[in-house]
Amino acid sequence: MKTNAVRLLDTLGIAYDLREYAVDPDDLAAESVAQKIDMPTEQVFKTLVVRGDKTGICLAVIPGDTQLDLKALAKLAGDRSCQPVPLKEVQPLTGYIRGGVTALACKREYPVYVDELIEIFDVISISAGMRGLQILLAPADYLRAVNGMIGAISQPKVS
Repeated sequence: MKTNAVRLLDTLGIAYDLREYAVDPDDLAAESVAQKIDMPTEQVFKTLVVRGDKTGICLAVIPGDTQLDLKALAKLAGDRSCQPVPLKEVQPLTGYIRGGVTALACKREYPVYVDELIEIFDVISISAGMRGLQILLAPADYLRAVNGMIGAISQPKVS
């Protein structure tokens, strides 16, 4: 399966593994994906599309077992505030559908902010640009491929 995200990694000479999983359109949660690909949820990173009040669209990449800290992201991005974009805007902005969003080979180049927890893992999983396919790769390679800026932008999920 060669998605644009996978082709980009090939072009950059970055090593990766692919993991396919069965998609349940009613459950696209990172926890479910992690279980299906047999990885801890904290190593499955999700990509969120966010709009800053000054800088505009950016992508926030956080561990699957956390939620985005909008204030911390705004500070890191140089904004006063940030808000998730409405779901209907995600595909027109990125070229990807919910459950398949990735910072790799996005429709346009947006600033990518990655939670600092990425650095504690040898391998992370991110969407390959479609539902049902994950890319496993080294965090340093991912950061290089997306030109990611690291910061503390996640917080524990509130139940």
